Amino acid sequence: MFRKAKQLMATKTVTAAQSLFAARIFSIASIVSTLIAPLLMIWIAASIFVYSSVAYHPNPRTVYYNRIAGYRFYGVAGAMVIFGQPINSFFHGWHGLLVIWLVMVVVVVPWGLWDIVRAGRENWQDIIIEVDNP
Repeated sequence: MFRKAKQLMATKTVTAAQSLFAARIFSIASIVSTLIAPLLMIWIAASIFVYSSVAYHPNPRTVYYNRIAGYRFYGVAGAMVIFGQPINSFFHGWHGLLVIWLVMVVVVVPWGLWDIVRAGRENWQDIIIEVDNP
């Protein structure tokens, strides 16, 4: 009795600027949170949501930059979980915390800035995707 209506697909444009911003956001936030140490713990939690929201972006280059920034940040944070206690014990007290923070700065900041610049040099294109009609 009921006929299945043919569902039309709507299109949406993801602009080049949106793709570029999504490619840069994880690196930018990682750099800011690493340089402002109190934000680091908040960013460790919030980064999961940012990473997962960009992980399925329709532009594969955006996903690539997100993945590289995630590997870098989570890699150094995980390494500091393992090596942080021996470093802190060797340097005693706040000196150890400073060394751990400096290791994170040395890994995250220059490579993050390099990825931000590298993403800016790419030729980003608008992408048209199909979305379901509500």
